Amino acid sequence: MSFDNNVDFLQNMFWQIILTAGPLLMVALAVGLLIGIIQAATSINEMTLSFVPKLIIVLLVFGLLSGYMLNTLTSYFAFTFDQIVAIN
Repeated sequence: MSFDNNVDFLQNMFWQIILTAGPLLMVALAVGLLIGIIQAATSINEMTLSFVPKLIIVLLVFGLLSGYMLNTLTSYFAFTFDQIVAIN
């Protein structure tokens, strides 16, 4: 196994992390930003007002994207285990 193969495996791993966690993080960021703007405009500084909606929306998005995330991770681990078998 060469250094270039290891770099390719790491690049593939980081790409899978971005594909899996990225949509959830982007939704959490967008909802947090929207709620922050609303709080700044109305001068309401309640902590639960920003936490509860973000939690509910992120859980809903997680439920909607769980099939996609499972398929992505399954294909990645199948590829990884195939590469491990190919080494021996």
